[in-house]
Amino acid sequence: MATLPFMKRAIAALVCTNLVLPVQADRTPRVIWPDPQPAAPTTPNFHAPSATSCDRPVAARIIPNQPAQQVGVLEARPMPYAPPMPAVEAPSARAKLAAAPVARDEAVAGSRVAPPAVAVAPAHGYAPQPAPQTQTQTQTQPLAETVTAGVVDDNANFGEYLAFRARTQVEHRERDVRERYLLEVKDSNGHGVPDAEVAVRSAAGAAMWARTDTAGHAWLHPDAFDTAHAGSYQVLARKAGQQGMATLSRGQKSAVELRLDMAPAPAQARLDLVFMVDATGSMGDEIDKLKSSMQAIVRQISQLPSHPDLCLGLVAYRDRVDEFLVKSHDLSNDLPGFQRALNGLVADGGGDYPEDMNAAFKETVQNISWRNEGATRLVILVADAPPHLDYGGTQYDESMVAALGKGIKVFSVGASGLDKQGEYIQRQIAQYTGGRFVFLTYKDARNPGSGPGRETVHDVQNYSVETLDKLVVRLVSQELAALK
Repeated sequence: MATLPFMKRAIAALVCTNLVLPVQADRTPRVIWPDPQPAAPTTPNFHAPSATSCDRPVAARIIPNQPAQQVGVLEARPMPYAPPMPAVEAPSARAKLAAAPVARDEAVAGSRVAPPAVAVAPAHGYAPQPAPQTQTQTQTQPLAETVTAGVVDDNANFGEYLAFRARTQVEHRERDVRERYLLEVKDSNGHGVPDAEVAVRSAAGAAMWARTDTAGHAWLHPDAFDTAHAGSYQVLARKAGQQGMATLSRGQKSAVELRLDMAPAPAQARLDLVFMVDATGSMGDEIDKLKSSMQAIVRQISQLPSHPDLCLGLVAYRDRVDEFLVKSHDLSNDLPGFQRALNGLVADGGGDYPEDMNAAFKETVQNISWRNEGATRLVILVADAPPHLDYGGTQYDESMVAALGKGIKVFSVGASGLDKQGEYIQRQIAQYTGGRFVFLTYKDARNPGSGPGRETVHDVQNYSVETLDKLVVRLVSQELAALK
């Protein structure tokens, strides 16, 4: 019996060891990646791209419109609106290839007229929109031979972009991007690692996700996801079974660099390209231009030095009172089938000025079958109106956060008639996802009927101009050029 105390001490020591060891193990970095089904707001609001192929027939998926009495019903929103701003009169929509601008109160078949601005709705209120006016579908006039466009890179000219945000007083969904840091993920040879998964996490649990672009870069905006403003963040990146970790400290001037112990893996470029198009009545010219130039765009992309494996998708949208809300065609390598689907798209409906871009953006990010590791994922958004901010459901800022997490860059194309709010939101989406803001240009900036030129009503400067189809090809070429 003399050994009993010793045995008790040994058992006690063993129990204590078992209790202490898990606590010590918890000190190792732990991060939630977007592979599993999202289960709570602290997990990613998206699924990782998982499609292995786009070898599928072209088929339409239609989201029907909603009954009129449901329009404007609000759902819970995790992010508040930006503070209300003074009402700003919205410009009238353009007259299609007319010799002079159309007066605000003039009824134009097949075009949308921006209503006078109303007071900004509070976060928990609904600002009624004017009742949709009955529109008559008319034959689109012949499109001008050339459509010119300019482009600005708000990440390359970030100071100018912040100044634009500061002086543009419009209603929008706020994400604070004023403080940003460049992340560079490199392989063992110092080359950029494209499409690496990235997770950024504070000690308190605030987190964001991204994927690197073709150069191995990603922009990180801590205040866009962390309202507690932590002083430092754990940054992790992974690809092909390799993982690296670094620390991001507030105020650091250098880029965050991560190294993965892997060699470059040469492979044919894989390009997933989705056109997200406002298909309401005033968009007839832009849709006709896409139809007539798509074959040339596809041919030029196919002839790029990287000879990409190309898949095309189409997401067309209108509003909740129209024939359909969203009509999407998943990514497919059936390029003639895609052209037929595009040829069948007709501009119609609309009514009030904003449209349900939110529904289309969610469909594009969450339901398109984006291919998995190694794909370059691009969206060309073509619209002449902002989204409805008074509708419930997923908002555009939530979709742009998910797009960054899935490695989807958005190139926003502002069509004629796009007002200040529309420009702000399109640039907001493009900047956050790493894309560019594109805008149509004319000989007379305020008269789209004046023909192609170099002038624009948008708040931009130091921009280049070329035909829209060539500009799309150049933007794609620049994205693929970084692949080695």
